[in-house]
Amino acid sequence: MSHPVVLVNEDDQSLGTADKLRAHAEGWLHRAFSVFVFDPTGRLLLQRRTDDKYHSGGLWSNTCCSHPRPEEPAIDGAHRRLPEELGFTAALTPAFQDRYELPVGDALVEHEHNHVFIGTADTPRIRPSADEVDDWAWVAPSALRDDVAARPHRYTAWFRHLLPAALAAAPSGDPSASAPTA
Repeated sequence: MSHPVVLVNEDDQSLGTADKLRAHAEGWLHRAFSVFVFDPTGRLLLQRRTDDKYHSGGLWSNTCCSHPRPEEPAIDGAHRRLPEELGFTAALTPAFQDRYELPVGDALVEHEHNHVFIGTADTPRIRPSADEVDDWAWVAPSALRDDVAARPHRYTAWFRHLLPAALAAAPSGDPSASAPTA
């Protein structure tokens, strides 16, 4: 069995748990979180998922995303996973919640009630987990918007969906970086 996810109703009330892979295969609504970390200039930290992830492998995505454990608040899960995936911590603030149902390939569906957190980090030492992350990049919002529009196939479905609202919730800045080149 893979890790359990928390099944929820339309109001994000827990209905119990299910195996993560089965929940994605059946398209069951479950709780998730996404983290968007910005540097002081406003650039967003992206990660490229490892190729061997059970879905969306090799695609660029937001800083960190996962599922809280049963009985774990989403913010605690976000604080747990950020150092597990990228090796650093950051202060996180709840930004918004969103619910979506998006196909992610191989007959799997991301049907999630997603708690989105915004963080800032001043040049953290990034130590990505080889099991989770193949690459990472700090990217200016303007370059990112352009690249997502031109090459959406390079990015995860949920990231493309959440990006406009996450950028609207982000701290302001005047970044000057380019989109990932991989």
